[in-house]
Amino acid sequence: MPESDEKPFAVLDIDATLSDTRHRLHFIKQRPKDWDGFFAAGKNDEVLPEGHAVATSLARGHDIIYLTGRPERIRKDTLDWLKKNGFPPGRLLMRGNVDRRPSVVMKLEKLARLAAERKIAVLVDDDVAVVRGAEKAGYTVLHADWALDEEVQPTLFEAQETEGRT
Repeated sequence: MPESDEKPFAVLDIDATLSDTRHRLHFIKQRPKDWDGFFAAGKNDEVLPEGHAVATSLARGHDIIYLTGRPERIRKDTLDWLKKNGFPPGRLLMRGNVDRRPSVVMKLEKLARLAAERKIAVLVDDDVAVVRGAEKAGYTVLHADWALDEEVQPTLFEAQETEGRT
């Protein structure tokens, strides 16, 4: 890990960590799943107060990295949402448009690249597979469990880990 005078990274997930995805879950509960509808509706997500508080607090001593399973094609909507809702500035890392790997695989790869740049102080994520994988890889993790209820958790887990979509 490189030594640096720069602030360490704080890496934050977006969906179900910073944003409330419940209003758009119906798009991915149906068959066939409407992924375009699911992602397009993300610009209307409400802010999760706990996520906003964590992001704001971490920004005081860290450089913020937003690491999301959202596809690259909705970068502008995602950046606009972060800005509109008063999240601290930070670099946005997204899933490639055709990348369907499980989130744990995609995110651990991106974390390794970030760790080569500088120290990662913490990862904040809702996905239990990402949390476990990151902890096993030696990262400090804050499990963002504040939005996980009986509806959100199984629906997003399937999308993140089985279908590689968010």
